Amino acid sequence: MDDQNKNLILATALSFLVILVWFVLFPPPEPTPAPEQAEIANVEGNEVQTPSAAETGAVGEATAAATEAEPEAQAPRISIDTPRLTGSLSLAGGRIDELSLKDYKVSLADDSPIVELLAPVGSESAYYALYGWAPGAGLSGADVPGPNTIWSVEQGETLGVDSPVTLVWDNGNGLTFRRTISVDDNYMFSVTQSVENATEAEVGMAPYGILARHGIGEDGDLPGLKNFFILHEGVIGMADGTLTEVDYGDVRDFDIDPNERAQAEVYQVKENGWIGFTDHYWMTTLIPEPGSAFKAAAKYDSRRKIYQTETVLPTLTVAPGATEQVTTRLFAGAKEWEAIREYQSEGVQKFIDSIDWGWFFFLTKPIFWLLHNINVLIGNMGWSIIGLTLIIKAILFPLAYKSYVSMAKMKELQPQMEALKEAAGDDRQKMQQGMMELYKKEKVNPAAGCLPILLQIPIFFSLYKVIFVTIELRQAPWFGPFQDLSAPDPTSIFNFFGWLPWATPAPESIMALIFIGILPLLLGISMWLQQKLNPAPTDATQAMIFAWMPWVFMFMLGGFASGLVVYWIANNTITFTQQYLIMRSQGYKPDVFGNIRSGFKKTPKTDNK
Repeated sequence: MDDQNKNLILATALSFLVILVWFVLFPPPEPTPAPEQAEIANVEGNEVQTPSAAETGAVGEATAAATEAEPEAQAPRISIDTPRLTGSLSLAGGRIDELSLKDYKVSLADDSPIVELLAPVGSESAYYALYGWAPGAGLSGADVPGPNTIWSVEQGETLGVDSPVTLVWDNGNGLTFRRTISVDDNYMFSVTQSVENATEAEVGMAPYGILARHGIGEDGDLPGLKNFFILHEGVIGMADGTLTEVDYGDVRDFDIDPNERAQAEVYQVKENGWIGFTDHYWMTTLIPEPGSAFKAAAKYDSRRKIYQTETVLPTLTVAPGATEQVTTRLFAGAKEWEAIREYQSEGVQKFIDSIDWGWFFFLTKPIFWLLHNINVLIGNMGWSIIGLTLIIKAILFPLAYKSYVSMAKMKELQPQMEALKEAAGDDRQKMQQGMMELYKKEKVNPAAGCLPILLQIPIFFSLYKVIFVTIELRQAPWFGPFQDLSAPDPTSIFNFFGWLPWATPAPESIMALIFIGILPLLLGISMWLQQKLNPAPTDATQAMIFAWMPWVFMFMLGGFASGLVVYWIANNTITFTQQYLIMRSQGYKPDVFGNIRSGFKKTPKTDNK
């Protein structure tokens, strides 16, 4: 067997093995710190009977009630209108519970609605943020505003950039609560809660923030999730530099028993942290002020099918005649790299890790950074992917050069290798010894051809992760029919790539895997041409494997994101060009057309010099 062919078969086998292991056997681990356990106290009334939090101040324990209220269709609302957000907040509990993203549509259709992120109680999939105070010693639940308290508007009409709103509520017993909500020009809300104590006694209470998400169906399912094992969807949090990821299915294990004192998953944060929910492209996150201690919790109420995260800050002591306040932030929007990086620079610790960079984060982060900056210059993600491919190939060129020089030398040694085989006959040990001496004498590394192929495997996986996960690739156009590089090729052989008057097969059907598009077809052709730089193996089995390999890959990658297929086509084209020129520079002239003719005649050549 030709040693170069041995190397290629070995590299291909290793590629398939790594793909199998990475995609099936070993999905990325979920780093979760060891949780503490916190007791849960029940709260009577309309609210969801959820968590109490053990406090760190003079007040030993306080109860933070999260919600399920009756649908508050009649409650007054304040509009939210910014360049990127639209929606409203309810004066019932002061909930931020209606929010849509102006810059993102559900689909590419002209009449597609914009993406809805938050929805009020009573909607099919309620999802909202709620803030409040857990009463301390000497206070009852009636002394602090609850999830259903109707607030009054003290200042502001529409919540927008540079136009905050202030809500106020007087408990009638000497305590006045205010909540000032502002929003920036991206996706970050600031919530300042204050309490004015006009009584003659010192009072204590703990500020909290809650994100609640209502599931549907018997299992509490959430609509719109990808449920793809390489993508994390669920609770995400940061506690003093340690990232926590818990899938929605695992959150259901943090079940609140309404009839008993139950347990919750609680994380103690000493200085910096945040917690919330993340989906494929969208995220909501509670962010206390950097440098402040708090407890973060994740839980699930199986009775009402509510997923919940919360932050509970230490108890504030308010002296008679004094006013105390605390400010926290709420991120609610798209996981845009630039916006999240800016918030990280403003003090949100490791916020960039809220994007699911995966197992190969040391590759996915720089690859995305490079792709993003190329796109800033070019303004087209398709051409940016091709530009990224050129840069990656340039970085790997020294290794590729050594590999292709070694391959060219291997071709030069073909007559001597054939002579060694004839002289050794059936003595395989003698033949191997002769080969090793020949390689040593001529300074040839027969394994050099594997290295560039093996290096492409983690790069391929990392780019796949980048294209699949990052919102910058979502509905990113290239040209013509390729208007979403995160989706499979929309063209199809079935209708001759749009020339015939019938629709392409549905993307989820088996027909779509058979009637592939133009990009997978070009991928197969580029791999096939790359093979033809060398003569076909003389062994019939090897020749059959090599003949089928491009077309197997063509159908295997046909359902992948079209941006990834663009990368692979560009990579193959550049590799073909590099290999051809380097082999020519070493005195070996690849006979591409001759090898193609030999393949059709099924009489492969053994020497192409």
